[in-house]
Amino acid sequence: MKRVFLFLFISYSSISQNTYYPNKIWSEKSPESQGLISEKIESAIKFAIENENSVEKDLRISIYKAFGKEPGFNIKGPTKMRGEPNGLIIKNGYIIGKWGDTKRVDMTFSVTKSYLSTVAGIAFDKKLIEIDNYVKNYIWDGKFDDPHNSKIKWHHLLNQSSEWSGELFGTYDWADRPPKNLNIEEIKKRKLFEPGQNYKYNDVRVNLLSYSLLNVFRKPLPEVLKNKIMGPIGASTTWRWYGYNDSMVIIDGLNIQSVSGGGHFGGGLFINSEDHARFGLLFLRDGIWNGERLISSDWIKRVTKPSKNNPSYGYMWWLNKDKRKWEGLPETIYYASGFGGNYIIIIPDNNIVIVARWINSNKIGDFIKKVIEAHQ
Repeated sequence: MKRVFLFLFISYSSISQNTYYPNKIWSEKSPESQGLISEKIESAIKFAIENENSVEKDLRISIYKAFGKEPGFNIKGPTKMRGEPNGLIIKNGYIIGKWGDTKRVDMTFSVTKSYLSTVAGIAFDKKLIEIDNYVKNYIWDGKFDDPHNSKIKWHHLLNQSSEWSGELFGTYDWADRPPKNLNIEEIKKRKLFEPGQNYKYNDVRVNLLSYSLLNVFRKPLPEVLKNKIMGPIGASTTWRWYGYNDSMVIIDGLNIQSVSGGGHFGGGLFINSEDHARFGLLFLRDGIWNGERLISSDWIKRVTKPSKNNPSYGYMWWLNKDKRKWEGLPETIYYASGFGGNYIIIIPDNNIVIVARWINSNKIGDFIKKVIEAHQ
Protein backbone atom coordinates (compact mmCIF):
# COMPACT_ATOMS: atom_id res chain seq x y z
CA MET A 1 0.00 0.00 0.00
CA LYS A 2 2.82 2.36 0.88
CA ARG A 3 4.56 1.65 -2.43
CA VAL A 4 1.41 2.48 -4.43
CA PHE A 5 0.98 5.73 -2.52
CA LEU A 6 4.62 6.67 -3.10
CA PHE A 7 4.31 5.94 -6.81
CA LEU A 8 1.23 8.14 -7.16
CA PHE A 9 2.89 10.94 -5.21
CA ILE A 10 5.99 10.88 -7.38
CA SER A 11 3.87 10.84 -10.56
CA TYR A 12 1.83 13.84 -9.43
CA SER A 13 4.97 15.72 -8.40
CA SER A 14 6.67 15.14 -11.74
CA ILE A 15 3.61 16.44 -13.60
CA SER A 16 3.57 19.56 -11.42
CA GLN A 17 7.28 20.16 -11.93
CA ASN A 18 6.95 19.84 -15.69
CA THR A 19 4.30 22.58 -15.87
CA TYR A 20 6.04 25.81 -16.83
CA TYR A 21 5.25 29.09 -15.10
CA PRO A 22 7.08 32.30 -16.05
CA ASN A 23 9.32 33.97 -13.50
CA LYS A 24 10.65 37.51 -13.95
CA ILE A 25 12.03 36.58 -17.38
CA TRP A 26 9.32 34.95 -19.49
CA SER A 27 10.72 32.16 -21.66
CA GLU A 28 10.09 32.35 -25.38
CA LYS A 29 9.93 29.20 -27.51
CA SER A 30 9.58 28.56 -31.19
CA PRO A 31 6.08 27.64 -32.31
CA GLU A 32 7.44 24.31 -33.62
CA SER A 33 8.71 23.33 -30.18
CA GLN A 34 5.10 23.59 -28.93
CA GLY A 35 3.49 21.89 -31.90
CA LEU A 36 2.63 24.91 -34.09
CA ILE A 37 3.89 26.15 -37.46
CA SER A 38 5.96 29.36 -37.38
CA GLU A 39 4.80 30.62 -40.76
CA LYS A 40 1.16 30.37 -39.71
CA ILE A 41 1.79 32.15 -36.40
CA GLU A 42 3.63 34.90 -38.26
CA SER A 43 0.69 35.16 -40.64
CA ALA A 44 -1.74 35.47 -37.72
CA ILE A 45 0.37 38.21 -36.13
CA LYS A 46 0.55 40.08 -39.44
CA PHE A 47 -3.26 39.83 -39.61
CA ALA A 48 -3.61 41.32 -36.11
CA ILE A 49 -1.31 44.24 -36.95
CA GLU A 50 -3.05 44.96 -40.25
CA ASN A 51 -6.49 44.92 -38.59
CA GLU A 52 -5.98 47.70 -36.07
CA ASN A 53 -9.03 49.10 -34.32
CA SER A 54 -10.22 52.48 -35.61
CA VAL A 55 -10.49 54.15 -32.18
CA GLU A 56 -8.63 57.45 -31.91
CA LYS A 57 -5.18 57.54 -30.38
CA ASP A 58 -6.58 60.21 -28.06
CA LEU A 59 -8.96 58.01 -26.09
CA ARG A 60 -10.81 60.97 -24.64
CA ILE A 61 -12.05 61.69 -28.17
CA SER A 62 -12.98 58.02 -28.65
CA ILE A 63 -14.85 57.88 -25.35
CA TYR A 64 -16.86 60.98 -26.17
CA LYS A 65 -17.64 59.65 -29.65
CA ALA A 66 -18.92 56.38 -28.15
CA PHE A 67 -20.75 57.62 -25.06
CA GLY A 68 -20.96 61.41 -25.24
CA LYS A 69 -24.67 61.43 -26.13
CA GLU A 70 -25.65 59.77 -22.85
CA PRO A 71 -27.58 62.13 -20.52
CA GLY A 72 -25.18 64.24 -18.47
CA PHE A 73 -22.15 62.30 -19.71
CA ASN A 74 -18.69 63.42 -18.62
CA ILE A 75 -15.29 61.81 -18.15
CA LYS A 76 -14.70 61.56 -14.41
CA GLY A 77 -11.53 59.46 -14.24
CA PRO A 78 -8.06 59.50 -15.79
CA THR A 79 -7.42 58.59 -19.42
CA LYS A 80 -4.31 58.03 -21.53
CA MET A 81 -3.29 58.24 -25.18
CA ARG A 82 -3.33 54.69 -26.51
CA GLY A 83 -0.36 52.89 -28.00
CA GLU A 84 0.07 50.84 -31.15
CA PRO A 85 -1.37 47.33 -31.55
CA ASN A 86 0.48 44.72 -29.54
CA GLY A 87 -0.11 41.30 -28.09
CA LEU A 88 1.10 37.85 -27.09
CA ILE A 89 0.36 34.23 -27.92
CA ILE A 90 1.06 31.87 -25.02
CA LYS A 91 1.20 28.09 -25.56
CA ASN A 92 1.87 25.69 -22.68
CA GLY A 93 2.89 28.75 -20.65
CA TYR A 94 5.60 29.84 -23.13
CA ILE A 95 5.55 32.89 -25.38
CA ILE A 96 5.45 31.59 -28.95
CA GLY A 97 4.48 34.85 -30.64
CA LYS A 98 4.35 38.54 -29.84
CA TRP A 99 4.06 41.88 -31.59
CA GLY A 100 4.39 45.53 -30.67
CA ASP A 101 5.38 46.95 -27.29
CA THR A 102 3.98 44.39 -24.83
CA LYS A 103 5.35 46.31 -21.85
CA ARG A 104 3.43 49.50 -22.62
CA VAL A 105 0.79 50.37 -20.03
CA ASP A 106 -2.55 51.24 -21.66
CA MET A 107 -6.18 51.66 -20.69
CA THR A 108 -7.99 48.35 -20.98
CA PHE A 109 -11.61 49.47 -20.50
CA SER A 110 -14.03 46.61 -19.71
CA VAL A 111 -11.33 43.98 -19.45
CA THR A 112 -11.23 45.53 -15.96
CA LYS A 113 -14.55 43.81 -15.22
CA SER A 114 -12.87 40.40 -15.33
CA TYR A 115 -10.36 41.59 -12.74
CA LEU A 116 -13.20 42.97 -10.61
CA SER A 117 -14.95 39.61 -10.91
CA THR A 118 -11.76 37.99 -9.62
CA VAL A 119 -11.79 40.25 -6.55
CA ALA A 120 -15.35 39.05 -5.96
CA GLY A 121 -13.98 35.51 -6.30
CA ILE A 122 -11.44 36.24 -3.56
CA ALA A 123 -14.27 37.45 -1.31
CA PHE A 124 -16.22 34.28 -2.17
CA ASP A 125 -13.25 31.98 -1.48
CA LYS A 126 -12.57 33.73 1.85
CA LYS A 127 -16.27 33.34 2.72
CA LEU A 128 -16.70 37.11 3.04
CA ILE A 129 -19.75 36.93 0.77
CA GLU A 130 -22.32 34.31 -0.22
CA ILE A 131 -23.19 34.59 -3.91
CA ASP A 132 -26.88 33.84 -3.39
CA ASN A 133 -27.24 36.16 -0.41
CA TYR A 134 -28.83 39.59 -0.62
CA VAL A 135 -26.40 42.51 -0.91
CA LYS A 136 -28.57 44.49 1.52
CA ASN A 137 -27.25 42.22 4.27
CA TYR A 138 -23.73 43.58 3.64
CA ILE A 139 -24.30 47.20 2.57
CA TRP A 140 -26.27 49.31 5.05
CA ASP A 141 -26.09 52.83 3.62
CA GLY A 142 -29.44 52.78 1.81
CA LYS A 143 -28.33 51.70 -1.66
CA PHE A 144 -30.15 48.38 -1.32
CA ASP A 145 -32.96 49.34 1.05
CA ASP A 146 -35.96 50.06 -1.17
CA PRO A 147 -38.36 47.22 -2.08
CA HIS A 148 -36.85 46.76 -5.55
CA ASN A 149 -33.12 47.00 -4.76
CA SER A 150 -33.48 44.89 -1.63
CA LYS A 151 -34.04 41.83 -3.86
CA ILE A 152 -30.58 42.09 -5.46
CA LYS A 153 -28.08 39.31 -4.76
CA TRP A 154 -24.33 39.25 -5.45
CA HIS A 155 -25.11 36.79 -8.25
CA HIS A 156 -27.19 39.46 -10.02
CA LEU A 157 -24.45 42.10 -9.80
CA LEU A 158 -21.90 39.67 -11.22
CA ASN A 159 -23.91 38.63 -14.28
CA GLN A 160 -25.36 42.12 -14.91
CA SER A 161 -28.96 41.23 -14.19
CA SER A 162 -29.41 43.29 -11.01
CA GLU A 163 -31.67 46.03 -12.50
CA TRP A 164 -30.44 48.21 -9.63
CA SER A 165 -32.02 51.66 -9.69
CA GLY A 166 -30.31 54.71 -8.27
CA GLU A 167 -27.40 57.12 -8.45
CA LEU A 168 -23.73 56.37 -7.81
CA PHE A 169 -20.92 58.94 -7.93
CA GLY A 170 -23.05 61.43 -9.82
CA THR A 171 -24.45 59.10 -12.50
CA TYR A 172 -27.86 57.42 -12.54
CA ASP A 173 -28.28 53.85 -13.70
CA TRP A 174 -30.68 54.96 -16.48
CA ALA A 175 -28.09 57.34 -17.96
CA ASP A 176 -25.72 54.50 -18.92
CA ARG A 177 -26.44 53.25 -22.46
CA PRO A 178 -30.13 54.33 -22.38
CA PRO A 179 -32.59 53.28 -25.10
CA LYS A 180 -32.15 55.58 -28.10
CA ASN A 181 -35.86 55.70 -28.92
CA LEU A 182 -36.90 57.28 -25.60
CA ASN A 183 -36.47 60.77 -24.14
CA ILE A 184 -35.04 61.33 -20.67
CA GLU A 185 -38.40 61.48 -18.91
CA GLU A 186 -39.53 58.25 -20.59
CA ILE A 187 -36.25 56.59 -19.63
CA LYS A 188 -36.66 57.61 -15.99
CA LYS A 189 -40.18 56.19 -15.89
CA ARG A 190 -39.36 52.93 -17.65
CA LYS A 191 -40.46 49.74 -15.96
CA LEU A 192 -37.70 47.80 -14.24
CA PHE A 193 -37.42 44.04 -14.48
CA GLU A 194 -37.21 42.04 -11.30
CA PRO A 195 -33.58 41.41 -10.26
CA GLY A 196 -32.30 38.35 -12.07
CA GLN A 197 -34.81 38.56 -14.93
CA ASN A 198 -32.98 40.73 -17.48
CA TYR A 199 -29.40 41.15 -18.72
CA LYS A 200 -28.30 44.79 -19.10
CA TYR A 201 -24.69 45.82 -19.61
CA ASN A 202 -24.35 48.83 -17.31
CA ASP A 203 -21.18 50.38 -15.88
CA VAL A 204 -22.98 52.20 -13.08
CA ARG A 205 -24.15 48.86 -11.72
CA VAL A 206 -20.72 47.34 -12.25
CA ASN A 207 -19.24 50.20 -10.23
CA LEU A 208 -21.83 49.41 -7.58
CA LEU A 209 -20.34 45.91 -7.34
CA SER A 210 -16.90 47.47 -6.86
CA TYR A 211 -18.28 49.83 -4.20
CA SER A 212 -20.00 46.93 -2.44
CA LEU A 213 -16.83 44.81 -2.43
CA LEU A 214 -14.89 47.77 -1.02
CA ASN A 215 -17.36 47.88 1.86
CA VAL A 216 -16.83 44.15 2.44
CA PHE A 217 -13.01 44.12 2.27
CA ARG A 218 -12.73 47.54 3.96
CA LYS A 219 -9.48 48.19 2.11
CA PRO A 220 -8.65 49.37 -1.45
CA LEU A 221 -9.50 46.75 -4.07
CA PRO A 222 -6.20 47.34 -5.95
CA GLU A 223 -4.44 46.32 -2.73
CA VAL A 224 -6.51 43.13 -2.55
CA LEU A 225 -5.77 42.33 -6.20
CA LYS A 226 -2.06 43.01 -5.77
CA ASN A 227 -1.64 40.92 -2.62
CA LYS A 228 -3.79 37.97 -3.65
CA ILE A 229 -3.25 37.78 -7.44
CA MET A 230 -0.85 40.16 -9.18
CA GLY A 231 2.01 39.79 -6.70
CA PRO A 232 1.92 35.96 -6.60
CA ILE A 233 1.79 35.66 -10.42
CA GLY A 234 4.82 37.94 -10.79
CA ALA A 235 3.09 40.87 -12.48
CA SER A 236 5.04 44.09 -12.93
CA THR A 237 4.69 47.12 -10.68
CA THR A 238 3.48 49.30 -13.55
CA TRP A 239 -0.26 48.53 -13.51
CA ARG A 240 -2.75 50.94 -11.91
CA TRP A 241 -6.46 50.69 -11.08
CA TYR A 242 -8.35 53.99 -10.93
CA GLY A 243 -11.78 55.22 -9.97
CA TYR A 244 -13.22 58.71 -10.45
CA ASN A 245 -12.47 62.13 -9.04
CA ASP A 246 -15.66 61.90 -6.97
CA SER A 247 -15.57 58.21 -6.00
CA MET A 248 -13.79 58.60 -2.67
CA VAL A 249 -15.50 56.74 0.17
CA ILE A 250 -14.99 56.92 3.93
CA ILE A 251 -14.23 53.42 5.24
CA ASP A 252 -13.46 53.08 8.94
CA GLY A 253 -12.38 56.71 9.03
CA LEU A 254 -10.08 56.40 5.99
CA ASN A 255 -10.68 58.08 2.61
CA ILE A 256 -10.48 55.27 0.01
CA GLN A 257 -11.20 55.45 -3.72
CA SER A 258 -13.85 53.11 -5.04
CA VAL A 259 -12.35 51.93 -8.34
CA SER A 260 -14.33 51.54 -11.56
CA GLY A 261 -15.05 48.41 -13.56
CA GLY A 262 -14.03 49.97 -16.89
CA GLY A 263 -13.11 53.14 -18.76
CA HIS A 264 -16.65 54.15 -19.79
CA PHE A 265 -16.27 57.33 -17.71
CA GLY A 266 -12.46 57.17 -17.62
CA GLY A 267 -10.49 55.23 -15.04
CA GLY A 268 -10.41 51.46 -14.81
CA LEU A 269 -7.33 49.26 -15.09
CA PHE A 270 -4.23 50.60 -16.85
CA ILE A 271 -1.93 47.65 -17.55
CA ASN A 272 0.53 46.11 -20.00
CA SER A 273 -0.04 43.02 -22.14
CA GLU A 274 2.48 40.83 -20.31
CA ASP A 275 0.62 41.32 -17.02
CA HIS A 276 -2.64 40.53 -18.83
CA ALA A 277 -1.06 37.31 -20.13
CA ARG A 278 -0.01 36.21 -16.63
CA PHE A 279 -3.56 36.84 -15.42
CA GLY A 280 -4.93 34.82 -18.34
CA LEU A 281 -2.49 31.97 -17.69
CA LEU A 282 -3.68 31.79 -14.08
CA PHE A 283 -7.22 31.15 -15.34
CA LEU A 284 -6.04 28.68 -17.98
CA ARG A 285 -4.32 26.76 -15.15
CA ASP A 286 -7.56 26.62 -13.12
CA GLY A 287 -6.44 29.23 -10.59
CA ILE A 288 -3.13 27.57 -9.70
CA TRP A 289 0.23 29.34 -9.97
CA ASN A 290 3.43 27.41 -9.33
CA GLY A 291 1.68 24.90 -7.11
CA GLU A 292 -0.23 27.51 -5.11
CA ARG A 293 -3.99 27.82 -5.52
CA LEU A 294 -4.91 31.51 -5.83
CA ILE A 295 -8.49 31.11 -7.11
CA SER A 296 -10.76 28.18 -6.31
CA SER A 297 -11.79 25.80 -9.06
CA ASP A 298 -15.36 26.35 -7.86
CA TRP A 299 -15.10 30.05 -8.64
CA ILE A 300 -13.74 29.49 -12.15
CA LYS A 301 -16.63 27.11 -12.84
CA ARG A 302 -19.06 29.82 -11.71
CA VAL A 303 -17.30 32.44 -13.82
CA THR A 304 -17.67 30.34 -16.97
CA LYS A 305 -21.26 29.21 -16.40
CA PRO A 306 -23.68 30.78 -18.93
CA SER A 307 -26.08 33.31 -17.43
CA LYS A 308 -29.81 32.65 -17.50
CA ASN A 309 -30.51 35.84 -19.47
CA ASN A 310 -27.39 35.83 -21.67
CA PRO A 311 -25.72 32.46 -22.38
CA SER A 312 -22.70 34.34 -23.78
CA TYR A 313 -21.97 35.98 -20.42
CA GLY A 314 -20.74 34.51 -17.15
CA TYR A 315 -19.47 36.44 -14.14
CA MET A 316 -17.99 39.36 -16.10
CA TRP A 317 -16.22 37.08 -18.56
CA TRP A 318 -17.61 36.54 -22.05
CA LEU A 319 -18.32 32.98 -23.23
CA ASN A 320 -18.12 31.60 -26.75
CA LYS A 321 -21.65 30.26 -26.65
CA ASP A 322 -25.11 30.88 -28.08
CA LYS A 323 -25.80 33.17 -31.04
CA ARG A 324 -22.93 35.54 -30.20
CA LYS A 325 -20.24 32.87 -30.40
CA TRP A 326 -17.35 32.86 -32.85
CA GLU A 327 -18.44 30.28 -35.39
CA GLY A 328 -16.09 27.36 -35.87
CA LEU A 329 -14.22 27.93 -32.62
CA PRO A 330 -14.48 25.84 -29.42
CA GLU A 331 -17.36 26.71 -27.11
CA THR A 332 -14.98 26.26 -24.17
CA ILE A 333 -13.27 29.55 -25.05
CA TYR A 334 -13.91 32.40 -22.63
CA TYR A 335 -12.51 35.90 -22.69
CA ALA A 336 -12.23 39.37 -21.21
CA SER A 337 -13.19 42.11 -23.64
CA GLY A 338 -12.81 45.88 -23.59
CA PHE A 339 -13.64 48.90 -25.76
CA GLY A 340 -11.20 49.59 -28.57
CA GLY A 341 -10.26 45.97 -29.18
CA ASN A 342 -8.70 44.84 -25.88
CA TYR A 343 -8.81 41.09 -25.19
CA ILE A 344 -7.59 38.32 -22.92
CA ILE A 345 -8.66 35.04 -24.52
CA ILE A 346 -8.53 31.67 -22.76
CA ILE A 347 -8.51 28.60 -25.05
CA PRO A 348 -8.49 25.54 -22.75
CA ASP A 349 -8.77 22.98 -25.59
CA ASN A 350 -5.43 24.11 -27.00
CA ASN A 351 -3.70 25.26 -23.78
CA ILE A 352 -3.42 28.77 -25.22
CA VAL A 353 -3.80 32.31 -23.89
CA ILE A 354 -3.98 35.23 -26.31
CA VAL A 355 -3.68 38.90 -25.41
CA ALA A 356 -4.55 41.38 -28.15
CA ARG A 357 -4.59 45.16 -27.83
CA TRP A 358 -6.29 47.60 -30.22
CA ILE A 359 -7.42 44.96 -32.71
CA ASN A 360 -10.52 45.36 -34.88
CA SER A 361 -13.21 43.65 -32.80
CA ASN A 362 -14.91 42.36 -35.95
CA LYS A 363 -11.74 40.46 -36.84
CA ILE A 364 -10.78 38.94 -33.49
CA GLY A 365 -12.58 35.66 -34.23
CA ASP A 366 -10.68 35.30 -37.52
CA PHE A 367 -7.43 36.01 -35.69
CA ILE A 368 -8.11 33.32 -33.07
CA LYS A 369 -8.97 30.86 -35.82
CA LYS A 370 -5.63 31.52 -37.52
CA VAL A 371 -3.78 30.82 -34.29
CA ILE A 372 -5.65 27.55 -33.68
CA GLU A 373 -5.14 26.46 -37.28
CA ALA A 374 -1.38 26.93 -36.82
CA HIS A 375 -1.24 23.63 -34.93
CA GLN A 376 0.66 20.95 -36.84
